[in-house]
Amino acid sequence: MDFSNKVVLITGASGGIGASCALRFAALNANLSLVGRNVENLNNVAGKCEELKGNRPLTIKADISIDDDVQRIIVETIDRYGKLDVLVNNAGFLIMSDITGDIKNFDKMIATNIRGTYLLTQKAVPHLLETKGNIVNVSSVVSMMPILRMMAYSMTKAAMDIFTKCTALELGPKGVRVNMVNPGPVNTNLFKANSLSHEQNELELEKITEVIPLKKIVESDDVAKLITFLASENANCITGASHIIDCGLILGNPNA
Repeated sequence: MDFSNKVVLITGASGGIGASCALRFAALNANLSLVGRNVENLNNVAGKCEELKGNRPLTIKADISIDDDVQRIIVETIDRYGKLDVLVNNAGFLIMSDITGDIKNFDKMIATNIRGTYLLTQKAVPHLLETKGNIVNVSSVVSMMPILRMMAYSMTKAAMDIFTKCTALELGPKGVRVNMVNPGPVNTNLFKANSLSHEQNELELEKITEVIPLKKIVESDDVAKLITFLASENANCITGASHIIDCGLILGNPNA
């Protein structure tokens, strides 16, 4: 795979799957526009990408739940590169919440996980039509099965799945592909982001590993490899498709 002369925009690029995507695309010669809220982490990722190929990515401090930021992401990317070939909608976050939880938690996740993604995609589409580019959305395996204390998050990811399929149906005749990856638990700071300590995070990952058929946790780079494949010409006949990467979790008992 080679992304020479291709412009790739990645949201949530300051850590986790987004950072791994940045490094993977950089290694494949892409011109990158990296979006995130944590400037220090974003610059660290950009620095690593530059070390790989000597090409410094564009970094944009932005929050996709803010409409003006969404517009600015597209404007700055086009101003820098003049086009857009690939959009990776990765930005999102998890707040553990169920039916008795604060509705504000649900609103926050909707604002970023689906509304912000919807709006950014809307703004990117005219440029993707020009390049016959493609979109890869990062959903989750929890969009397909109920998990205790994750109802609100699961709802946003279920919305992401149908958003992907509808967008693929609409844009397919115009030459733009749209796909999604549905990771299971990924070895990131997912649980620490929900106020767990490092030790508690490790314990949660150990518990999950016990019920996964392959007895291991997906790494961010594993997901990045799948995303770069879907964004490449090697996947030129794939659109509207969900790609589960969960070490077999969905085959077992997710509530064990």
